[in-house]
This record gives sequence, C-alpha cells and structure tokens, in this order.
Amino acid sequence: MSNLFSQKVSSFHGHPLPEDGILGGYALMIQEIERRTGRFLPPPRQLSLITEKHQRYNTEKWQVFTIRHKPNNDLISHIVFALKYEGIDLLILKSIFQLIGEKEIQETILSEPTGQYSRKIWFLYEWLLETKLNISDIKKGTYVEVVNPDLQFPGPTRNSTRHRVKNNLPGTPEFCPLIKKSKKLEKYISSNINETIDKGLDSKDKELIRRTAAFLLLKDSKASFAIEGESPPNMRARNWGKAIGKAGQKELTLSEIERLQHIIIGSRKLKNMGIRQDEGFIGEHDRDTFTPLPDHISAKAKDLSSLMNGLLNTNNLLQNSDYDPVLTAATIAYGFVFIHPLSDGNGRIHRYLIHHILTWMGYTKRDMIFPVSSAILDRVGDYQKVLEDYSSQRTDLIEWEPTSDHNIRILNDTIDLYRYFDLTLQAEFLYECIEETINRIIPEEIDFLEKYDLLKNKINSFLNLPDTKVDLLIKLLHQNKGKLSNEKRQNHFDELSDGEISVIKDYYDEIYGNQ
Repeated sequence: MSNLFSQKVSSFHGHPLPEDGILGGYALMIQEIERRTGRFLPPPRQLSLITEKHQRYNTEKWQVFTIRHKPNNDLISHIVFALKYEGIDLLILKSIFQLIGEKEIQETILSEPTGQYSRKIWFLYEWLLETKLNISDIKKGTYVEVVNPDLQFPGPTRNSTRHRVKNNLPGTPEFCPLIKKSKKLEKYISSNINETIDKGLDSKDKELIRRTAAFLLLKDSKASFAIEGESPPNMRARNWGKAIGKAGQKELTLSEIERLQHIIIGSRKLKNMGIRQDEGFIGEHDRDTFTPLPDHISAKAKDLSSLMNGLLNTNNLLQNSDYDPVLTAATIAYGFVFIHPLSDGNGRIHRYLIHHILTWMGYTKRDMIFPVSSAILDRVGDYQKVLEDYSSQRTDLIEWEPTSDHNIRILNDTIDLYRYFDLTLQAEFLYECIEETINRIIPEEIDFLEKYDLLKNKINSFLNLPDTKVDLLIKLLHQNKGKLSNEKRQNHFDELSDGEISVIKDYYDEIYGNQ
C-alpha cells in the first residue's frame, strides 16, 4: 500500500503532468477509488502534485507542492491535505468515506477527537452519509469552519455543537454545489456593479424607466425562446415576459415551477406536465438506428423528489442570508437546468430563476429587469460551453441502455453527480452576463428610447401624423440607417412632401448620428 502513496507518475488520466511527481489529495483519492472500485469521478479543475524539488508553483490544472508538504501514507492524511489546500469536494469525499468505511473513520476521529481536521472529517462523514458514528459529542472547545473562506465561498453559518464546527456549507446534504474563490469573482463582488445601474437611473424620468423595463421584458422573453431555437407567437412571448416581470414576488416551490411551465408551453400542453416521470436526455438520435446520442443526461426520475427538495431548501437557505445574490442565482438556476426535472421548459425556467433570485434578494431595484437572456443570446456559444463543461464530465460516467421508445434507461446510481459539483465557471459566466447587461444593454435601451422620444417630438412639432404612423416612420428609418426607401414611402407616407422627408432625415441624422 505504501508504494501507492510514493509512486511517481508523469501523467494523470492520459494528460501529462507539469513534471514527474507524487499525486496528493483529491488526485490520489480519485486514483484509489478507480483502482479499487472501477468507478470514475469528475476531477476538480485543479489537482495537487508533490515533487522532490523545493519549488512551490501553480499551473492552470495543478498545484505543485514541495516534498515537505507530502501527506503520510494513508488516505486520511490525504483527506486532511485536501481540506487544507484544495477545499471541499463533496462528491469525492463521500466516495472516499464509503471506500474507507465507518470503522477506520471512527478510529481515526477517536485518536484525536478535538483536532480541527478530525472534527471536520467527523462532521462531513455524518453530514454526507446521513448517519451518526458511535462517538460522544464534544463538550467544549473553539468552533472551526467547515468551508475555508480563503478557498471557497462559505454559506450561512449554522453551529454543530456535536462536532464543535461551524457548518458554513452553502447547501444541504441533498443539494450543495460549491464555488471557488477566484480572482474574477472576488473582483465582481467587491465592485458592487449592481449599484451602477441604480445610480444611472436616478436622473431618468420614471415613465422612461417604466417603458425601458417593458421593452426589456419582451426582449428578454424572446431571447430566452431564441436560445432554445424557438420563435413563439408574439402573445406567447408577451405572456412569458409578464411572468418574468413578476419574478421575485412568489416563493419558489414545485407548484410555482409547474405554473411557470404551463405559461411557457402555452396551449400545446405536454402529455405529462410537471415533474417528469421518465428518464430524459438532451442530444440527438442516430440517423440509421435511432439510438440516443446524449450530450446531457438528466437526473433519474426516481431521484427528482430528493434533488428538487434539496434545491428548494438550499434556495431558502441562501436567499434568506447574506450569501452573494449572483452566486445564489448561479447555484439554483444552473443546479435546476443540470437536474432537468421537466420534460420541457427547463432552459427558460432556468433563466427565469436568475431573475427571481436577483429580485428576491434585492439585487435588482426600481422595477428594472436585468435582461440576462439577451446577454446570454449575444454569447450563446460561451453559454453552451458553460453548460457542456458540466455535462461533458458526467455523461461518460452514466451507464445507460436505449429503450424501445428511443429514450434511455439509466443503470447506475447517479444522484450525487447532480448534488455535488463545482460551479465556479458558471458563476463567473453569469457575472459576466450581468456586467454586460448593466454596462451595455440597459444603457443602450434607455439611450434609444430617449432619442426615439426626441425624434418623435421633433416630427410632431411640424407634422400632424397619428402616433402609429410616426412610430412606423421612425422604425423604418432605424431599420435602413436613416433612409426611407421609395417603396416604403409610397406605401405608407405618400402624403409627405420631399421637403418634409428631407427635414425628418436631417433630424434623424442629428439625433442618432451614425447608429
């Protein structure tokens, strides 16, 4: 066994290491789980390597430690190493706990029951496996935090008096993604970018803000459908826009999610609305055999009750705390779309949840919607990569077989793949979209309406046209960069003289410039 802990390697999962060394922490745990059970797990974005050199450095995928950091030749020491230097990976920890077994875990804790890492391991073992070891409660001592706030974003603190630890995990045993402390996220959070839009709106007319919000609601609704490759009738898009406009007013429950699905689907109701009863996947079918070709496999139908209960409880935990609203939105919205609990409508409700949580937690103010779907549509390629980053690491770990109706039947236990995962990349992408919304999309919409009103007033100052005709005229000018084609003029504005048309064009150029 000791050879395993001292074995030098030059590659991991077929990828070369920055230099030859010994695997540490989660990398070694993953290797041992694979060796002893044949089970594969998604690796963390950054793993640990120990070399004989006296140089400590990081690459994109590796933390390289010196030989003096090397843990002892046992799995418990590598768990301590991981908690100290790599943070918490609940999926790997649960798997390694199951591999080690209750007897060895209990003996380790009893050998040093008051040590901070012994207490963390004790708490995490009981929390993850929902069991209670035969160890007496600790009666005194200082509390230690389960999540190291220097490595990962901690959730609200709940003291566990039994272990003398501060449970600051941002979730529940049924659903608890974690987010790394990246420089990008810390910069976004410290900048308070949501205050930028509030300051920008202070000097604006309330009616202008109301109209801007209305335009953005419809724009966001249409964008959310467009992301799914749909172009719904205008009324259906408007109905969904109205639903987005009321986000944050009702508590998030299963019945609320089902109500939202009915609005999305419209009159073409599915055979089975609500939480699905069958398995599901996103992808295509082989053209010849019609065998499923999954890009993403949804959670097992039988696991949805526990997963959705965990997601909703985690939502309540985070949104009623001082946890960052954007990180909360990423946790719940992406968790929802990865679980994929509905037969249809998951993507649009996923993006609705972003609106809901940002509004509920007071991140959005003054009735101004954040058209996040519009920002996502502008970067739909990046959005797909963010979704695939999760799916691509898990699809090959799920065993399945095709069914007679060209669906899939999942053969192995997969529930923890949807409970415990890293959400750093998704949280960063969401913050980028919100920044784009605040700095570009909302100001552009306000600027357009201000100029629109100015041009409309100038036209009305010397022409007596119905509002509908003025609106059409401005729309046609905007579509053709300030020019009105002869055909459009003859069809809609034959009553206007050449001189009047020329004045209107001059006004347009003056107000809109080269836009």
